Amino acid sequence: MNPHQLDTAASSDVVTDDAGPLPAGALAEFVARHIGPREDDIASMLALLGHESLDALMDAAVPTAIRTDRPLDLLPAPSEQAVLDELQAYADRNTVHASMIGLGYYGTHTPGVILRKVLENPAWYTAYTPYQPEISQGRLEALINFQTVVSDLTGLPTAGASLLDEATAVAEAMTVMRRSSKVAADAVLLADEHLLPQSLAVLNTRARPLGLTVVTTDLTGVTDADSLAEASGGKAVFGAVVQYPGADGEIRDWTALTNAVHEGGGLVAAAADLLALNLLASPGSWGADVAVGTSQRLGVPMGFGGPHAGYMSVRSGLERTLPGRLVGVSKDTEGRPAYRLALQTREQHIRREKATSNICTAQVLLAVIASMYAVYHGPEGLRRIALATHSKAVYLAKALEAAGIEVVTEQYFDTLTVRVPGKAAEVVAAAVQRGVNLWQADEDHVLLSTDELVTLGTLHTVLDAFGADAPSAEASSVQTPAWDEQFLRQDEVLTHPVFHSHHSETAMLRYLRTLSERDFALDRGMIPLGSCTMKLNATTEMESITWPEFAQLHPFAPHDQTEGSRALIAQLADWLCEVTGYDQVSLQPNSGAQGEFAGLLAIRSYHLANGDDQRTICLIPASAHGTNAASAVMAGLKVVVVKTAEGGDIDLEDLRAKVEQHRDHLAAIMVTYPSTHGVFEETITELCDLVHEAGGQVYVDGANLNAMMGLAKPGQFGGDVSHLNLHKTFCIPHGGGGPGVGPVAVRSHLAPHLPNHPLDPLAGPETGVGPISAAPYGSADILQISWAYIRLMGGAGLTRSTQVAILSANYIAARLAEHYPILYAGENGLVAHECILDLRELTKTTGVTVDDVAKRLIDFGFHAPTMSFPVAGTLMVEPTESEDLGELDRFCDAMIAIRKEIDEAAGDVENSALRHAPHTARSLTEEWTYPYSRAHAVYPEGVDPQRKYWPPVRRIDGAYGDRNLICSCPPPGAFED
Repeated sequence: MNPHQLDTAASSDVVTDDAGPLPAGALAEFVARHIGPREDDIASMLALLGHESLDALMDAAVPTAIRTDRPLDLLPAPSEQAVLDELQAYADRNTVHASMIGLGYYGTHTPGVILRKVLENPAWYTAYTPYQPEISQGRLEALINFQTVVSDLTGLPTAGASLLDEATAVAEAMTVMRRSSKVAADAVLLADEHLLPQSLAVLNTRARPLGLTVVTTDLTGVTDADSLAEASGGKAVFGAVVQYPGADGEIRDWTALTNAVHEGGGLVAAAADLLALNLLASPGSWGADVAVGTSQRLGVPMGFGGPHAGYMSVRSGLERTLPGRLVGVSKDTEGRPAYRLALQTREQHIRREKATSNICTAQVLLAVIASMYAVYHGPEGLRRIALATHSKAVYLAKALEAAGIEVVTEQYFDTLTVRVPGKAAEVVAAAVQRGVNLWQADEDHVLLSTDELVTLGTLHTVLDAFGADAPSAEASSVQTPAWDEQFLRQDEVLTHPVFHSHHSETAMLRYLRTLSERDFALDRGMIPLGSCTMKLNATTEMESITWPEFAQLHPFAPHDQTEGSRALIAQLADWLCEVTGYDQVSLQPNSGAQGEFAGLLAIRSYHLANGDDQRTICLIPASAHGTNAASAVMAGLKVVVVKTAEGGDIDLEDLRAKVEQHRDHLAAIMVTYPSTHGVFEETITELCDLVHEAGGQVYVDGANLNAMMGLAKPGQFGGDVSHLNLHKTFCIPHGGGGPGVGPVAVRSHLAPHLPNHPLDPLAGPETGVGPISAAPYGSADILQISWAYIRLMGGAGLTRSTQVAILSANYIAARLAEHYPILYAGENGLVAHECILDLRELTKTTGVTVDDVAKRLIDFGFHAPTMSFPVAGTLMVEPTESEDLGELDRFCDAMIAIRKEIDEAAGDVENSALRHAPHTARSLTEEWTYPYSRAHAVYPEGVDPQRKYWPPVRRIDGAYGDRNLICSCPPPGAFED
C-alpha cells in the first residue's frame, strides 16, 4: 500500500481547464478548499460592487490591452490523493544512497519533536517576517537563540538572524569587508583555493558586476606583508576569505594570514562549520573579523540543496554592516524586555540602492529548526555529536592507512582527501554500486565526509570500495580530537540556561508550544499584508517536503539518482512559463531578491554580449520595492528614479524624458505590475514600447502575479524578464521570514544568460552568468509545494484564485471607502488585488498614526496590513483569495470600529486605547490608570472572546533597542519583575 495513501477517494471529478465558471462538482475538491468565499458569498460581494459576475468584474478591473486571449493550458486538476500519488511516483524515481559527499551538505537527524512541532506546524511556518514584534515574540526568541548559537560558536559578538545559504553568505562577507576596509579602491579580495567550489563560484558571480577582483590562490603560505603582496599581485587587499576546515578537510592555522591582512588594512572572513566549532577553536579566537557558513547540519535535511539557513557573525564595530535581519532586545512600554528587529535602517526596504544588501526574505524557519536543535541537544549533546562524527573519520583514516592507502589530509574534523592514483573514478563507482556516494575531486583523489547519520556499516562499505579491509576492532568514540592542541576549543559555549533546560521531549514540546502561543500566524487569523500574498499553505502541498526521497538527496548526487526531482523541477518550470508567457525559467534563485539579481544579471550579460557595454542605466519608479534598487546596484547598474504621477501611476512624461536623456545608456526598467499602488496601470504596454524602442529591456517584478494568473501574462504584454515569488503566488509558506523561492523567467533572447552551476552542467546554460545560489536548483526541497499547488488547482483554479483575490480586495475597499480614503484606484474606480488606505489626513487632524492603528488591530485579533509602503502614512491591505467572507467582514468591522475610536479620541489621543495598544492580559491585573475601561481595551467592539488573541508584550520601544544593542540571549533575570 502507498504509505502516503490517506483515503480511497476517486479522482474522477476534476476541474476542467476552461477558465470560465467552474463545475460545482469540481469545487467540492481542492479549489473550493483553497478559495475562502463560497459561491453565494461571491454573489453577495459582487452585488456590493455592482457587478453581475466575476468575468464582468475582471473586464472592468483589468485593462483589455494586457488580457490573454486563451485559458491556461495546464493539466486538469485531480483530487488531493491523486496528487499525492503523483508526487510519490516522482519520489520513487529518486534513489537515496548514503551520502558522504560533504562539500557543505551533510546527513543530519531532525529530532521528531522539532520535525512535528516546528517544520510541520502551521503556527511556525505560516507566520510572516516579524515587522510587528508585539505578536512575533516566540519567533524572535527562537531567532535570538539562533544568533546566540552562531555568536558563541564563531567567537564573534554579533550574529544575524539568517542568510540564504553558505555561498551567498560568503559573497555578502566580501561586500561587508569592502565597505569596512579603508584601503585603495582597486584593492583585491583574496580567496583561498580550498573554499567550497560553489562558494568560490558564487563569489565570482557577485564580484564581477561590482567591479571587484577576486584572486583565488593557496593562502596557506601567506604569513607576512611580503607573501601577502605576492599573493595579491602587488595590490592592496581589502579582505581574505578562508574555509575552516577547508573543502579538502584540512584544518589550517590562519593566524599569520589574519595578522598580515590586518596590518595592511584589510579584514578576514572565515567560512566555518558550526558542528566542527564545538571542538575547534573559534574564528574569533584567531582574529577573524567575519564568520559565515550554513546551519544545515544542525538538524535540517539536505533537501537536494535547500532550504537551509546561512549565517554571518561579525566582530564589534561591524554590526551596522551586517546584511539581512538582526534581532535585538528592547523593552515595552511597561519596561519589560521584549524582542524586535534591530538596526532596520541598514535594510533594502529603507535604504534602497544604498542598503547593505538586497536581501529581504531569508531562512527564518530553518534558522528556528537549527536553533531548536541546539536547544534540544545542549552544548554537551552537540559536542557528543561532533565527537562521534570526528571519530568516524578517524576510524576510516586509520583503516585506509593500514591498507596502504594514502590519506592526504593530516588534521581534519570530518572530511578526508584520499589519494588513489588514476583510480578515483573507479573507487567512486564501486562505492555507488554499494549504495554510498563519495566525491571525485580529480582523477587521483577521492573526497569523503562523515556525519551524524553515517553508520559503522557504511564505513565498512566505503573501505570495501577502496579495497581495504575493515579493522577487527569496533570503532570507538574519540574523546579528544585528533589534531594539534592549538586548534582545540578551550572556552565554554552555549552557557545560557535556555541551552540547558529543554533536553527531555516533554520539556522541549512545552517550550515550543509556549513560543508558538506568543506568535500570530495564519492558523490564528488573516494576515492582510499588502504585497505579501499571505494565502493558504495547504497541508497536501506541504506533505512531501519531509519524504526521505526528497529530503535526503545531496544536491551533487549523481544525476541518475535524482531523476524524480529533476523531472518535477522541469515540469514546474514549464508550468510557470505557461502562467507567465515566458520561454524559460531558472529555479535556482532562493528568494525574490535573488530572482531580481539573476534577472538583472541576465539583462546586463545580454547587453555585454551585444557589445552594448555602455548600457548601465536602470530606471526604477519611485514607488518600487526597495529590493529593486538594491538589486540593480548589485548587478552593476546605475539607478535613475522615475516619478510617480498624482494618480499613482508611473509618470509617463517623466519616463519619456528619462528614456530620452539616457537613450544610449539605457539597460532596463524595473516595473511592478499591478503596481505597488495596487492598480492595473493602463499605460503598461506603452511603457514597454518606450523602453524597447530605446534599446532597453523591461523587467516586470512578479511580486503581484497573484493578480494576473489566467488573465494576463507579463511575457506577452511587454516583459522581457520577471522574477516570481513562489512564497507568495504559489503557496510556499513565508516561514516567519523565509524560506522563499524567486525563480527568474525570461523570453528566449535572455535564456542564454540565466544562472548555471559549476558542479551541475544540467542546471543552466553553458553561456550563463554563473551561479547565484549554492545549490544548482536553490531551495529544491520546497519546489514540491508549488508543483502541488498548480497541479491541485489546474488552469481554471488558478484563474479563479486571481479573480477572487481581486474581488476580495475590491470588497474591502468598497466597505472601508467611507471610513478611510482609498488612495489609488484604476480608471473604473477599482483596485487590483490590494488597496491602500490613506490615513495621512486623519493623522494630521487627530494625531492618530498608522502605528496606532496597527497596534490597535492586535487587540481586535489581526495582524496589521503593510505600514507606510509604498506611501508613508498609509496601510496597504491584501486579503488574498483564501480568506472567507466572514474573516473579510471581521477585518472590515474592526477597521470601522477603529475609525470610530479615532473620531472619539480626537484631541486626546494620548489617553486613548489607540495610543496604548496593544493591551496584554497581564495589564488587566495591574493598576489601571487609563480613562477607558479594561473591557474596551481587550474586548473592543466586535471581538469574540472565544477567539481572543492575547499579545505577550505591550508596545515595544524600537529606538531604545537600537541605542542599547543586545543581539544574543539576555539573562533570565531580565524577564523578572
